[in-house]
Amino acid sequence: MSGATLRTATLGCKVNQYETEFVREVLLDHGFQEPETDEPADLCVVNTCTVTNEGDAKSRQLIRRLGRENPDARIIVMGCYATRAPEEVRSLPNVAEVVTDKREIPDLLGRFGVIDIPTGISRFGNRHRAYVKVQDGCLLRCSYCIIPQVRPQLTSRPVTHILEEVQRLVSNGYREIVLTGIHLGHYGVDWNVNQPKSAWMRLADLVRRLAELPGNFRLRLSSIEATEVTHELIKVLAEYSEKICPHLHICLQSGSNSVLRRMRRRWCTKRLTDRCELVKQTLELPAITTDVIVGFPGESESEFQETCDTVRRIGFSKIHVFPFSPRRTTPAAEMDDQVPPQIKAERGRRLRQIESELRSQYFHRLIGRRLQVLVESADDQQQNRFLGTSCRYAPVQVTASSLVAGAFVDVIASTADETGIVGSVP
Repeated sequence: MSGATLRTATLGCKVNQYETEFVREVLLDHGFQEPETDEPADLCVVNTCTVTNEGDAKSRQLIRRLGRENPDARIIVMGCYATRAPEEVRSLPNVAEVVTDKREIPDLLGRFGVIDIPTGISRFGNRHRAYVKVQDGCLLRCSYCIIPQVRPQLTSRPVTHILEEVQRLVSNGYREIVLTGIHLGHYGVDWNVNQPKSAWMRLADLVRRLAELPGNFRLRLSSIEATEVTHELIKVLAEYSEKICPHLHICLQSGSNSVLRRMRRRWCTKRLTDRCELVKQTLELPAITTDVIVGFPGESESEFQETCDTVRRIGFSKIHVFPFSPRRTTPAAEMDDQVPPQIKAERGRRLRQIESELRSQYFHRLIGRRLQVLVESADDQQQNRFLGTSCRYAPVQVTASSLVAGAFVDVIASTADETGIVGSVP
């Protein structure tokens, strides 16, 4: 494949981004080259998303655009939309192959002459943080979610492969490693079924092993369910506070118990609230972020108000607000009492206003504290100002004569608002 050019494109979650990076790195290491910005590629690999109907539409748009811009290219399509609707994907222009199961990726790479499939990646594009996929698959049956239909197989990566991968990434200059999975908290569950409890390997065990690795880097966990924020995991976060970011993204979806039952979630708001309270009692000013769906079928004004009360009680530092989008083939799409779009939009605005207030309150509590910031870029708007992200997931503007992108710097937070923190190097 010497001289052939490769272009990749990704929609969707961190797991998708990791999987695209894996395919890209392997092909580049086996003779493909990246094209110039305006140069058409010989091969395009598209990783698609199907979490919403909009994800399907964006996937189709992306494939068609790549076909127009790279008219002679072979287009290979993988990802959740390709799994869910392979015939739809095959009918799109220039699509040469559809990968319907991510476990087929080694076979795909083998057709390009790759004999020894690597166990992981060693770089993550031009970013300063790298995502590391540790687990795949979800067994839950939330009534609004299609992902268990397209990624049903629980698979945990071997610990040694993950440890080696993180060591490579750190050696190559990546200072933040984000652990991700389709259901991150189920890491190890597929192995543990046939093992005595004394031999179980869970997420807390993996995080501990990673935190004990040498090197100047920090770990961050991506989205996790409340029941999987175990006492053991919280203990590891506290024990290795210098290495693990004091930040957890704990999925809420709704703060109303009756809505949670219709969503087929596995717990009530008290369980989540209690777990968040334990995190706040154990860690020093942790950032707790979440997702909330507004306008779920049948959501009344009083149920929405319960959600508002719950997020205020917990004090999230960031809330991703999603208006409910009915996903074909899921139970929620067929439920009665679909909420009108204008009500979903109005509730979304109200919840985002609450989120803005909570963000500002949390960021103000960090004023005067020393924060570890990963420098990401210079500020184009102001000389001697740099932009980065703190360990507590707060955007930070740093005033300094010179900083290096991709490096850590300790910053004293001086002012804050809902957009982030301004600080300086002590």
